[in-house]
Amino acid sequence: MLILASASPRRQELLRNAGIAFTVCPANIPEVPRTEESPRDCAERLAREKALAVFDQRPADVVLGADTIVVVDGEILGKPRDEADAMRMLRLLSGRTHHVITGVCLVGPLRTVNGKLETGFEDTRSETTLVTMTTPTDEDIRSYISTGEPMDKAGAYAIQGIASRWIPRIEGDYFNVVGLPVALVSRMLNENSVDSREFSAVRPSSPGLRRLSRPT
Repeated sequence: MLILASASPRRQELLRNAGIAFTVCPANIPEVPRTEESPRDCAERLAREKALAVFDQRPADVVLGADTIVVVDGEILGKPRDEADAMRMLRLLSGRTHHVITGVCLVGPLRTVNGKLETGFEDTRSETTLVTMTTPTDEDIRSYISTGEPMDKAGAYAIQGIASRWIPRIEGDYFNVVGLPVALVSRMLNENSVDSREFSAVRPSSPGLRRLSRPT
């Protein structure tokens, strides 16, 4: 079974739309960049930590972890802390091109193939998309923040939502900006011999699961 280590409704919708069945078991780990860590390394590390945290609890399943960050001038923008932080982020992105990086990690269990026990796998990669934003006014930004849409989004905007009016151009994978590079995930599943067609129908994860800490 494929386990998505994320509570994000956007990632869930993207997997469903791609015909990839899964179940959900969120990994509630701190999403904090490390000092002098590159944006790509940060996104990949967080995706890996999420996947491994859930894999500790579900070692017989394949676990998918993902983390999306927005980067401008080398600064990593995660989810805004509050409305003031959302305003700061959107002003910073205004009239500029920025990077959206999603780290993806796929972890799989030990398997028996032709009577032999094979080692499991851990595959971590990332996708980067360039996004250009126009220059909304402060009044536009305040009105947008009042909708609540930016508050749980990296970089304080959702390209598939109201903020789409400010995004005239992207270079790369659109779905990566939404929150999950589906083509990359599909490629990783195929290259690791994970057949998504064998997965059972989508159902909620067990509420009794708890996250175990894992050294990083």
